Amino acid sequence: MDDLRIDPDEAQQLKDAVFVDARNPQAWGAATTKLPGAIRIPANALASHLTDLPEGKLLITYCT
Repeated sequence: MDDLRIDPDEAQQLKDAVFVDARNPQAWGAATTKLPGAIRIPANALASHLTDLPEGKLLITYCT
């Protein structure tokens, strides 16, 4: 699996991507901006939730 960084403008152009909000619960709760439809999985729990993510899709994880 390759990792790469994209900016928000590039991310908006991706129609079939799945967004994963990897912020911890405290950061997510305090946030004023949340991406509708994003899957919420804290970064420290991603490994245990890999089977919950859709296969064959581009996954974009993000945090602040």
